[in-house]
Amino acid sequence: MPKNRNTFSSLTSRALHAGWRRVQQAGAVTAERPGRLRFGRIGEGTRLAFPQGTVFGEPWIELGDHCIIGEQVTLTAGMMPDLDLGSEPILRLGNGVVLGRGSHVIADTKITIGSDTYCGPYVYITSTNHSYDDPHEPVGKQWPRMEPVEIGPGCWLGTGAVILPGARLGRNVVVAAGAVVRGEVPDHSVVAGAPARVVRSWDEETGWLPPLRTPAPVPIPDGVTSEQLLALADLEES
Repeated sequence: MPKNRNTFSSLTSRALHAGWRRVQQAGAVTAERPGRLRFGRIGEGTRLAFPQGTVFGEPWIELGDHCIIGEQVTLTAGMMPDLDLGSEPILRLGNGVVLGRGSHVIADTKITIGSDTYCGPYVYITSTNHSYDDPHEPVGKQWPRMEPVEIGPGCWLGTGAVILPGARLGRNVVVAAGAVVRGEVPDHSVVAGAPARVVRSWDEETGWLPPLRTPAPVPIPDGVTSEQLLALADLEES
């Protein structure tokens, strides 16, 4: 291929990437630049990446401060757009919540996600599920059942995790990738599987059961500055 054609292709590629980055910046939703979306609350430092997924019922959605909402994330309140859902919020995200790319939060009734909860990509959280009371009627035409969902602060939901109606996760719970969670999960638990079950837990007296396979973390000594930690990291890498 002639050299000038390679040069043109490279310049075109760089221009396209630069243009897309500008589009992403311009299309992001923040409290200062909400665009067409009028959330019940969108906190300081919170950002919805562009392109957004399906978003409706935003007057009944409250987003805390410094949340990160990835690309193509669906956030809905109510079963369909343009419903009057009353005076109370339906979907609440605490401060510092992260929703990974392609995740869905479907709040037909109340869903609460506690502060500093991180979700990997393609997590699905819903307060609604199809019923199957009539074996002769198509399942999709049967009236759904709704139950509130509560996810405590400090949780981690792995890629592809599914949180079903009525689930109540405690504080600092880990949900393994692909797990399907229903019912109550106690604080400081690790759950995995479909349906999910507790595979590890922690309490003040016994610590972790079963014991961790990795060494316990070494605490940072008092008085060590962030500059000293960075210098130590540089030494270990060299």
